[in-house]
Amino acid sequence: MKTLIKNGYVIDPATDKEEICDILIEDNCIAQIGQIITKEADHIIDATDCYVMPGFIDLHVHLREPGFEYKETIETGALAAAHGGFTSICPMPNTNPVIDSKETVAYLNDKSKKEAVVNVLPVGAVTIGQAGKELADIAGMAKEGIVAISEDGKSVMDTALYKKAMAIAKEEGIVVLAHCEDKSLVQGGVMNAGKKANELGMPGITNAVEDVIAARDILMAKETGVKLHLCHCSTKDSAWMVEKAKEQGLPVTAEVCPHHFALTDEDIVEDDANYKMNPPLRSKEDVQALKEALRDNIIDVIATDHAPHSEEEKKKSIKEAPFGIVGLETAFALTMTELVKTGYLTPRQLVEKMSLNPAKVLGINRGTLREGANADIVIANPNAEYIIDAKDFVSKGKNTPFQGKKVYGKIMYTLVNGQIVYQA
Repeated sequence: MKTLIKNGYVIDPATDKEEICDILIEDNCIAQIGQIITKEADHIIDATDCYVMPGFIDLHVHLREPGFEYKETIETGALAAAHGGFTSICPMPNTNPVIDSKETVAYLNDKSKKEAVVNVLPVGAVTIGQAGKELADIAGMAKEGIVAISEDGKSVMDTALYKKAMAIAKEEGIVVLAHCEDKSLVQGGVMNAGKKANELGMPGITNAVEDVIAARDILMAKETGVKLHLCHCSTKDSAWMVEKAKEQGLPVTAEVCPHHFALTDEDIVEDDANYKMNPPLRSKEDVQALKEALRDNIIDVIATDHAPHSEEEKKKSIKEAPFGIVGLETAFALTMTELVKTGYLTPRQLVEKMSLNPAKVLGINRGTLREGANADIVIANPNAEYIIDAKDFVSKGKNTPFQGKKVYGKIMYTLVNGQIVYQA
């Protein structure tokens, strides 16, 4: 089976390629890339006026299976990923049961091979049951194929225990994905502490809730030498600390989610739980700092923290509803609209932050269109304009604060190992 992609604007930072060319796919791999390829193919894709990019890699998703299939499944989450241009996704382990053993990792791998149209790269928990008391079998899970460990949804508050986990992760060559939240400082907070929380009568979450643990985790990475990746950074001081860590040459990377650069707490005009996420939407000052950190390549990655919930759950008050919004199907358009069209990022930087850098964080051989590479490819029209409508999502979750927002950037095709898994 041969597929030929014609006339697309190829953006591949790994090979410094930014030009109109053709790509020939053969046997699941990129066989040839060049100006004009005349070889016959079984399938031809006309990519005129489109970007052709390495498939996006999302370091931070929640597929909810096992245990919460009414919110999302491996199958529906993978379809949503393909719809959003993602060819590889890393599901967090806060399921039921928690992904905290080689057996649960094996279950996830087996189910993903059968039901997922994209590559599913599992993340194991740091502690058994994410209870923060006893380390999970990190080495055993690594042998079963996890790419990282994370206690996502919370932090490991026992620093000595966390340090032991970091040492094992370093030994196994896997990354630590850190959800930075000092739970003793949360004190029932549900949105960013400030004027808007006061107006709505909501308990606030201060920046220190994130910043205290970000500082601790960076210092622990310095001591253990483990690769540390800070998830969903939302504050100006998180960005500042990442910058200082990099200046010291520490193995620290970080991500921002589209909602944290596209919205502020001032966008919450009423008690609407579709604006409730953890960490919360922050101040204009924080958002500006995050945009600049992305622009200046201090923050490496754009990830979604895709967190589907049922409509019934999100209809509750911000005080009672669960944290989280969906993000897989809107990430590219929001990045194009809020960062590329406004001049914060170049198209090349978008690809770095959504494809190449996530692959580098994990240490996997993806995120490139070089000849011989896996044909994980996304084709998108950067100028296509449309209105976000949750009814169009293939995810089970429709919980988005971006309903009705006009955006630019439409995914036209997603290919995984050379196979078309999504077509607009």
